[in-house]
Amino acid sequence: MSSLPNITLSALEARVLATLMEKARTVPDSYPLSLNTLMLGCNQKSSRDPVMELSEAEIATALDTLMPLNLVRETSGSRVARYEHNFQRGVGVPEQSAVLLGLLMLRGPQTAGELRLNAERWYRFADISSVEGFLDELQDRSEEKGGPLVVKLPRAPGAREQRWAHLLCGPVDLEAAAPTSGATSAGTNSLSGLTERVTHLEQELARLQQTVRDLCGELGVSPPGQS
Repeated sequence: MSSLPNITLSALEARVLATLMEKARTVPDSYPLSLNTLMLGCNQKSSRDPVMELSEAEIATALDTLMPLNLVRETSGSRVARYEHNFQRGVGVPEQSAVLLGLLMLRGPQTAGELRLNAERWYRFADISSVEGFLDELQDRSEEKGGPLVVKLPRAPGAREQRWAHLLCGPVDLEAAAPTSGATSAGTNSLSGLTERVTHLEQELARLQQTVRDLCGELGVSPPGQS
């Protein structure tokens, strides 16, 4: 079994590992991945937080670190080197826990509800309670097994649910993981703009209704909706 709990992965290594985990489930016909295909997966603009621009050389260096840890293997039988992950066995966690850790490495902190939704193509959890159950197990992992692999973050201001983050890259910087003031401000500005738009539409509707009533009065007919 890997000594992963005793080491800390870099963000780049986590991205490479999690991308292999994702592609094994979402594009099995193209798996294991060549170095070039793995690079394209790591640098996707969708389903990635943060978005990265990694070179083949950087990915190759990450693979050289992950393989001795028994987390990645190079497969034989092809003219082009191909790679596959060995995360579940290397870390010693069940399939469901591996899925959640992979998603957290790819997409950053998420709520249990977001994880269940994002896991659809990887593994179909029955409900949010089952997701929370596996997260709790990962958080309460004994020191004999290497200690916790996830942490539940403090509730963000205005948020209904708490988010979870993985610990495979070491302790989480709570300030960095918290929503930025810019994001909060953007959300506030968006809500303010929506409120103004609704108010404007309501005023416009009232003017139109008054116009219809005036016209009906001139024509001597009842306004629509009145007998």
